[in-house]
Amino acid sequence: MKPKNKFQQHVIDVSRKLPEITEPQKRWAYKHCFDHIAKQNANGVITCLECGHTWQSDNSHLADTILECECPNCATKLQINTTRQRVFKQIEYLCIVTTFGGFQVLRFFYIDVYRKSGESAYYFCKEVVQRWIATNGKFATMARLRPMSCFQDTWIFNSDLEVRPEKPLYDIMPTRVYPRQKVLPEIKRNGFKGDYHRLTPFEMLHTILTDNRAETLLKTGQTALLRCFIRRASKDINTYRNSINICTRNGYIVPDGSMWCDYIDLLRFFDRDLNSPKYICPTDLAAEHDRYVAKKQAHLERQRQEEQRQKARENEERFRELKSKFFGIAFSDGAIEVRVLESVDEFFDEGKEMHHCVFTNAYYLRPDSLIFSATIDGKRIETIEVSLKTLKVVQSRGVCNSNTEYHDQIIKLVNRNKQLIRQRMAA
Repeated sequence: MKPKNKFQQHVIDVSRKLPEITEPQKRWAYKHCFDHIAKQNANGVITCLECGHTWQSDNSHLADTILECECPNCATKLQINTTRQRVFKQIEYLCIVTTFGGFQVLRFFYIDVYRKSGESAYYFCKEVVQRWIATNGKFATMARLRPMSCFQDTWIFNSDLEVRPEKPLYDIMPTRVYPRQKVLPEIKRNGFKGDYHRLTPFEMLHTILTDNRAETLLKTGQTALLRCFIRRASKDINTYRNSINICTRNGYIVPDGSMWCDYIDLLRFFDRDLNSPKYICPTDLAAEHDRYVAKKQAHLERQRQEEQRQKARENEERFRELKSKFFGIAFSDGAIEVRVLESVDEFFDEGKEMHHCVFTNAYYLRPDSLIFSATIDGKRIETIEVSLKTLKVVQSRGVCNSNTEYHDQIIKLVNRNKQLIRQRMAA
């Protein structure tokens, strides 16, 4: 794509002088971004999938366990997997954070490894995305092309790095960030100390450059709130600013940003004193949140016979206007089934059974959120909120807002099927 303004042209000119990734950086990525494994067969023969060396195990009777060992040939520390699988593939992303030409530069490298039993591992590395951020927060993205109508994690590697229109797919969450980071003085001044607090590098660095409220949250240790306000566009920090200041003055660090904001919303609903640390800084946030959720549910239930059904029908019409094009989205990995909630009554049932606020805080009327329910054999496991602006999982909550043993599996399953949402949005 041709540059549309002088800023983009300047980025292109500077990027031409950016050095290639070094061999030590590649070696670090290959070592730290991937699982290093050895295959053990039923006879106890172990094959190193890094160098292809084979030797006899002394633990052949431990057929179903995963052990650690060191390859006697290449000295790589390995996890032993007992499997019949012969070919192993893995794709990850490395981010190199550096400065160049007065810009903060985020360089994202697609790296993969192909391993086959009896052969040396083949590693591949290619830079696919660059994010150039100026000190005033203005930014440009350079990236390679993606295949048309392809939603898998693939790139056209022989295409050039060119200025591209902004898309959520360029906001990559890397597997690892190269430890030798260079950041602009302004970013250091604004409180960044190398930790991204489960945000993407672009989300963190761009936000603290452009929003002094985010800078304040970072410097005061309120990173859970910072993550919440970045990821949840429906939450306006100004709505909670006074309560946040009370937390800071009392040395209270919010442990869960999304839950705390929902809790404050509940306090506001019951007209509690939002200037009192007694309410604003609960010792057990989850317990207080759940208590007010139950209280609000009881309050709503008392009105349910008289007006709730009619009100639900009115909300149903608005809900269908907002979300009907997503109805029918469902996917499974064989054990976990995930589907979109398709009525206000389903939101009510989800919130009541899972003991959280997906119904009481009217998530069904939020235009930028899509809510899924994850079940196993018909039993609800977790409720998932996906941002329709970024297609990222904002939160996934089990009973009483806890994380279940299936939490990571559910998030990976949703991420693998984001194309279903994207297709409906484009329809």
